[in-house]
Amino acid sequence: MSDMVRMNKSEKIVNTVIKYKSAFILLLLCVCVSLLTPQFLSWTNIMNIARQTTTNGIIAIGMACVIIIGGIDLSVGSVLAFSTLITGLLITNGVPGFWAGILGVLFGGVIGIISGLLIAELDLPPFIVTLASMSIFRGFTMLVSGGMPVSLQNEISFFGAGYIGSVPFPVIILMVVFLIMWFVMNRTKFGRHIYAIGGNEQTASLSGINVKRDKILVYGISGLLAALSGIIIAARLNSAQPDAGNGYEMDAIAAAVIGGCSMSQGGIGTMGGVIIGSFIIGVLNNAMNLLNVSPFWQTSVKGFVILIAIIIDRMTTRVKKA
Repeated sequence: MSDMVRMNKSEKIVNTVIKYKSAFILLLLCVCVSLLTPQFLSWTNIMNIARQTTTNGIIAIGMACVIIIGGIDLSVGSVLAFSTLITGLLITNGVPGFWAGILGVLFGGVIGIISGLLIAELDLPPFIVTLASMSIFRGFTMLVSGGMPVSLQNEISFFGAGYIGSVPFPVIILMVVFLIMWFVMNRTKFGRHIYAIGGNEQTASLSGINVKRDKILVYGISGLLAALSGIIIAARLNSAQPDAGNGYEMDAIAAAVIGGCSMSQGGIGTMGGVIIGSFIIGVLNNAMNLLNVSPFWQTSVKGFVILIAIIIDRMTTRVKKA
């Protein structure tokens, strides 16, 4: 009997570690970095991490939705750049900053919907469609801008550089996006449909779920959130940079996977996990900057982090099945 009790306790511990592995990793990472550099735990640095995490966190939330349905979106960086360029051009041509930003965000959603239509209606591989979108819209951005930044004329600077009290406004935007998407994924039919489609698309279709429509909407959400993230970056820099968003898809995928989304099977992942994953990437980036790690090594380290996260995902999946 005592052996059975010990076994049950061991299983509970293992299941708890698996369930909250992202939180444990973040805690361990923070402890290690704080021992290596005392600047890490200063309020200024913590707020700096939060601000830097905002853009990746917002993109990662959209990316997580796509991964949960069993897809991938490699176009987020290019959508980000093109949407901010559109916003900059609208402001330059007299459109008020707030409305220009709204239109820029909606434009990102439209690009996502177009990708979703190609994937859902023509049954094209998400990897290929979004890879093509990445190239197309990065090229459009360079062509339209001539490779030069477009000024936002201080019209929306508060969205990127403003504060409410001692908290950066972009961090508040991230929290609002997180709460909205948490509610959508956990308290609405649409959220349940996303998990069902990722779990088994054919079964979801037979149960009456409009799989094509929901796929299109998910890619629209990913594009819209990528554009929102771009507006925040452009507002902070007070300009739309044509090379903005380069490599952002890698950080977003890393945050989603580290946060518990599975690349090997759909229907798995939570918004809370994605936020924790985003902060893991943010802390890692900040730690490497504080420790003066070469930018070339930083890219390699993030690649290793994605690989390790996928390995852990496969191992924990096997443990659950066992």
